[in-house]
Amino acid sequence: MRVAVYDTYVVKKNGVTMHFDIIVPGDQPHEKVLQYGHEYLKRVGQEGQPLTTKECRFCHTEEASEDVEKAIKESGYYIYKMEGCN
Repeated sequence: MRVAVYDTYVVKKNGVTMHFDIIVPGDQPHEKVLQYGHEYLKRVGQEGQPLTTKECRFCHTEEASEDVEKAIKESGYYIYKMEGCN
């Protein structure tokens, strides 16, 4: 499965910056990607933090690994956590 990767930086309520990728099927509109990002922020207790096209930008496309593809089939997207996400 070919996926699109969106590089995302969100400032948490405590001021620490979260860096994560939102990975979606390649044909998703940017508005849907932002919706997935808001769902993730709500799930990790960061609801209401700014997440717009300024914080979330298209980066590249790639071939998804089996784990990422499985997650996308289950929920529509995959979050790859990098910095400040815990």
